Amino acid sequence: MDSKVDTADVRASAGGISLARQFVLAAAGVLLFGMSAIGFWVSGRIEESLIHNAAAATALYVDSIIAPLTQELAKSNTLGEGARLALTETLSQGVLSEKLFAFKIWKPDGTIVFSNEDGAIGKRFEMTDGLMAAKAGQIHAEFDELEGPENEVERQSGIPLLEIYSPIREPWSGDIIGIAEFYENGVDLRSELTRARLQSWLVVGVVTLAMLALLFGIVARGSRLITRQRAALDEKVETLSTLLSQNQALRRRADQATHRTADLNERYLRRISAELHDGPAQSLAFASLRLRSILPAGSSDQDSERVKAALDDAMRDIRNICRGLTLPELDGLGVDDVLKRVVAAHESRTGTRVAFACDPVLPDLSKAEKICAYRFVQETLNNAARHAAGIGQEVTASAAGSGIEITVSDKGPGFDRRTAGEGLGLLGLEERIAGLGGTLDLNSQNGTRLTMRLPGNTIQ
Repeated sequence: MDSKVDTADVRASAGGISLARQFVLAAAGVLLFGMSAIGFWVSGRIEESLIHNAAAATALYVDSIIAPLTQELAKSNTLGEGARLALTETLSQGVLSEKLFAFKIWKPDGTIVFSNEDGAIGKRFEMTDGLMAAKAGQIHAEFDELEGPENEVERQSGIPLLEIYSPIREPWSGDIIGIAEFYENGVDLRSELTRARLQSWLVVGVVTLAMLALLFGIVARGSRLITRQRAALDEKVETLSTLLSQNQALRRRADQATHRTADLNERYLRRISAELHDGPAQSLAFASLRLRSILPAGSSDQDSERVKAALDDAMRDIRNICRGLTLPELDGLGVDDVLKRVVAAHESRTGTRVAFACDPVLPDLSKAEKICAYRFVQETLNNAARHAAGIGQEVTASAAGSGIEITVSDKGPGFDRRTAGEGLGLLGLEERIAGLGGTLDLNSQNGTRLTMRLPGNTIQ
């Protein structure tokens, strides 16, 4: 496996753009979006503040002049002729005549009771947001947003207007008796808003460029360091790749050696079994027969009987050992068939009952792994029969990814491995399983439970 990382390949995959330039492009997009949002928000707040302050100042000034002239609205739905003349004269002279383009006084129900526009007095319109805000006691301002039928004349003027709604209160009660709506010439306000908008965007732009320049400087230094470290890393990766290839080759050879060793061990065990069966077993059988033939008929020599019984026991033990050392032919058998064979052989030899269960589909195993599974179940069942009297023997097998998990358990008294010592059978199992890359777990509380896991995908 080639794990070499080439700097040129990395740059080519990024379109030939260095890390610092990639950052500039990405950061520019993020900063432009973020700072644009901030710029719109800041400029919007500045415009709102300028409009509100201008409206509040004008409203206070106008209210101080017109409020005393409109107090009869507290008791009447119209203004008298005297009040109208006074308002017309006041609004057509001095500073107000220069600042105000139009002027209206509304009743809280939306009826115009005074206006400098001919024909507007007495008309009733739907309540707008500005009228509702003023009716609630607030000063409301809108700049160059002349919507609605009540603003038809103002829209046709063609000049920017600041539309201001201000509540008219009764001095001693504070009740709102009317609403003053006046339109201030907004040419100067528009210039001020334009200037404030430009200044706010200029500040946002300068801050954005400063942040981008600072971050680019930091990233550029980091990019140069990464380039140097990447070159050094490429050399190390190339070395590690070579070592990895060598390690994989050694691992394959070790796996092959493990499988060959397992095969040689089984051949050696078969040879020992044959030697025991054809050698000492036959000699013991011959000795037993000869002993029976040389005893007189009806003899009750107890010593001779004891010798004959000892010979028979020794011969039986040797035959049992031979059967344990010799494996059945496992080629062509599935894992479930292999496990069924070892369970059946154990039941036949010991006369005990073994519960067996396995998944419907088990992974294919190599010959060495089948032998390992056979020996594991054989050894653990023998231990269960010997130390737990075969109580509650159970064998289960299930798929575990591409490998297999086999568990053998009993309901005997269990044991403490720390004080029981290390048996050769258990040690041999651990070494055999570890040689195939597997693991062995032992739990001996309230019975004994041994679980073998083989990873599968080993060399066939």
